[in-house]
Amino acid sequence: MTITTEADSERPGARHPRRGLAPYPDEVDARAVEEFHARYQHPRLSELVVVIAAFNEQDGLGPVLADMPKKCNGMDVDVLVVVDGATDDTAEIAREQGAYTCVADTNRGQGAALRLGYHLAAECGATYLVTTDADGQYDNTEMDSLLSPLVDDEADFVTGSRRLGHEESDNRMRWIGVRVFAWLASLLTLRKITDTSFGFRAMRAELACTITLTEPQYQASELLLGALATGARLRELPMSMRLRNNGTSKKGKNLRYGANYTRVMLTTWLREYPYRNVRK
Repeated sequence: MTITTEADSERPGARHPRRGLAPYPDEVDARAVEEFHARYQHPRLSELVVVIAAFNEQDGLGPVLADMPKKCNGMDVDVLVVVDGATDDTAEIAREQGAYTCVADTNRGQGAALRLGYHLAAECGATYLVTTDADGQYDNTEMDSLLSPLVDDEADFVTGSRRLGHEESDNRMRWIGVRVFAWLASLLTLRKITDTSFGFRAMRAELACTITLTEPQYQASELLLGALATGARLRELPMSMRLRNNGTSKKGKNLRYGANYTRVMLTTWLREYPYRNVRK
């Protein structure tokens, strides 16, 4: 068992225990934003920004960025890579490929990195946000289709679905989990949802910054249920999901991942549905 002291947890590069995030911007966020503006001054980003959370993805990130479209739905595409306490050359690879980088000095998890990216991109002028992974699981050529419902004002939050589209899977437990969590989310929200954890998503930047996000790691369902709780219009589209282009998943073992994902989904629902109505 590893014991992390308070002093250790504040040391740049230390790995925080998976406790809930403080409201944005916490101390790690603030240092990362300061580093970003010191590097780029105060840039005006495109109205469309692709946000990628990356922790030690130097081998997978390059091909993802190389295949990134320069324009989408008539808009220039800027890419913001939030480097989540990486100890390899992830940031250097991102900059070589022309992406902006925001470097957090502490590894907290994908949820923390994405939340930081949403706020920073919005502060720098983004109207629309797209998320994708640094491991090549999603097809960048599908971005036009993903973004179209937002641009056409038919939706506020668009997510791909491997179950409606195409899925490559080498993990039977994850395959089952996707279907179980979709059933649970459908039950909780009283609407048909086929895929709660697809990482290729598009949303309005204002919406992403409005949702309460406290999960440092298991954040996909928190974002989805939080968006629905605000009354956002959801659209699921058939999309492709491939195997990672290298390495192994950092999401943890199947049982641990499943337990934490269930916990996040239930606590988010309680906070955003019954408790939200009580607060109102």
